[in-house]
Amino acid sequence: MEIVYVYTKKRAEFGRQCNFSDRPAELHVDIIPDPTQAENFIERNPVDIGLQCVQEMSEHEVNTERFETGSRGINHTEGGWPKDVNPHELEQVTRFRKKVEKDEVYIQTIQNLGVVMEHCIKQNNAIDIYEEYFEDAQVDEVDETPSAKTINVFRDPSEIKRTATHISWFPDGPRKLAVAYCNLDFQGASTDTSMDSYIWDVENPNKPEITLKPVSPLVCLEYNPKDSHILLGGCYNGQIAYWDTRKGSQPVEMTPIEQSHRDPAYKTIWIQSKTGTECFSASTDGQVLWWDIRKLGEPTETLYLDKKQDFSKAQGAYSLEYEPTMPTKFMVGTEQGVIMSCNRKAKTPLEKIVANFTGHIGPVYSLQRNPHFPKNFLSVGDWCARIWSEDIRESSIMWTKQYSSYLTDGCWSPIRPSVFFVTKMDGTMDVWDIIFKQNDPTLSLQVCDVPLHSLRVQEHGRLVACGSKDGTTTLLELSEGLYTLQRNEKNLVTAMFERETRREKILDARHREMKLKERTKSQPEEDAKAHDEEDAPPEEDLYAKAENEFWDIIKTEKKKMPDPTQDIEKSDTGKDGALSRLMGQSGFFGSDPNEDDMSAGPSTAASPIPEGAPESEKKD
Repeated sequence: MEIVYVYTKKRAEFGRQCNFSDRPAELHVDIIPDPTQAENFIERNPVDIGLQCVQEMSEHEVNTERFETGSRGINHTEGGWPKDVNPHELEQVTRFRKKVEKDEVYIQTIQNLGVVMEHCIKQNNAIDIYEEYFEDAQVDEVDETPSAKTINVFRDPSEIKRTATHISWFPDGPRKLAVAYCNLDFQGASTDTSMDSYIWDVENPNKPEITLKPVSPLVCLEYNPKDSHILLGGCYNGQIAYWDTRKGSQPVEMTPIEQSHRDPAYKTIWIQSKTGTECFSASTDGQVLWWDIRKLGEPTETLYLDKKQDFSKAQGAYSLEYEPTMPTKFMVGTEQGVIMSCNRKAKTPLEKIVANFTGHIGPVYSLQRNPHFPKNFLSVGDWCARIWSEDIRESSIMWTKQYSSYLTDGCWSPIRPSVFFVTKMDGTMDVWDIIFKQNDPTLSLQVCDVPLHSLRVQEHGRLVACGSKDGTTTLLELSEGLYTLQRNEKNLVTAMFERETRREKILDARHREMKLKERTKSQPEEDAKAHDEEDAPPEEDLYAKAENEFWDIIKTEKKKMPDPTQDIEKSDTGKDGALSRLMGQSGFFGSDPNEDDMSAGPSTAASPIPEGAPESEKKD
């Protein structure tokens, strides 16, 4: 028989100290003895019991039920009109108002309220309720340790988790957050993977406020800064779509596939315009396309990321940067690690790409100008983040240390010109304050255990949203020192950027001078080599000359070698002479002395004694 007693407690009393008191014993259950159970009793003998000199402890777990909240809205409209008055008819409304205004009660009420109103106006004129009493007082600055705390966590509602690829803040205050979800692994998404992206209420992490349903997963998502109901998204299949949250979850209009990008649209940005409907997008297919959401049938303008506008040689774009104060200029970060500064309104195609900045050895994942100093911009790629100046194209003016893990995103603080943020593959977010420290980050925070992929700072600088690979978006609140403009900070940053720019210019000039000296030293040698090459005959003549020389050598060697026929003749004449001498000495074949003398004659004549021989040889 199992006895269960349920303890109930209000949520408000969790953690409250327990107050115990003495009271009489209470009988909850009375179990009457059962004699039949005695038959099953077996005495245990001997009995072994283990004892421990340790206090016995019990463990209990309590988990509260998840409480889901829902938001409901009510629209208040003008009402209270009599039944016989139609509020939409101007004549009836005007007639009724004139009737009410002639009423004595109405006039008396207005006069009574006028006295109260007059008193309040006089009071406001006498006292300035908005006066700052301590505006000029200097507050003692406390050196607060930089820190950040997690406010909320928004998890991908779908069962198969996807990467939070892009984050966009609601333009009218830190109330909403638009997050794009997409699996960026090549052919890694299954058919069951959800394609939805969501708009979250910052204070409600349980359920997304609005669901966006694209035809292909969204890689990027941006709020329109002029109309907070309109969002622009770049899809994984290269299409561009826009939503109006007043019209539902489906996109209002999309670009046709044949006019869209051929690769995922990694970045979309709204352009500063009178209508607020113009935008442009970039993709790894090497194109930058301009659009007007009123007519998405075809792009209004196209730019290939190649100096000669050759589409086959265009570099793939991974990041975009656009500053509204410079409406015709924009910057592109490519897969090859090159940052291109472009001019949309250039007269010729060759002038559209103004300058190239090379410094990264991998894709440029993030690119952003400093909000306070537009000439200086931040780029994030490979294992470091770099700060550049438009005046120097050869190298960056400042850069972070080489991290052991890959960087994935970065951005400037909208309030403090010296603070920027970077996210890494090991799940950490680093906050750099270049006035405070240049070698190490001011704050390094372990946000999660999976790689971080996206980062966005709210325009007030206090809230930071980080998106991870498993679809978790973490909302962080920074300490006050990281989003409060410090005294004289702009002047210090200006001086630092100017100093570093000047230093890089000097180093660049020195480097060019050294190269020029090396070139002048090696110039005579190069001229001599070039002269020799000019005097040298053509290659075909060299082959013919070598072949002729080879055959000449063969002929001379043949002339030096003895003729084998002469050797045979000499050997034969030698044998005959020796044989005749033997015959003459021994008198073969009955020869007589007269014949010997005749035979000796020609033998002596055949071997005459040379003129220069010694006298002894002549006598012999």
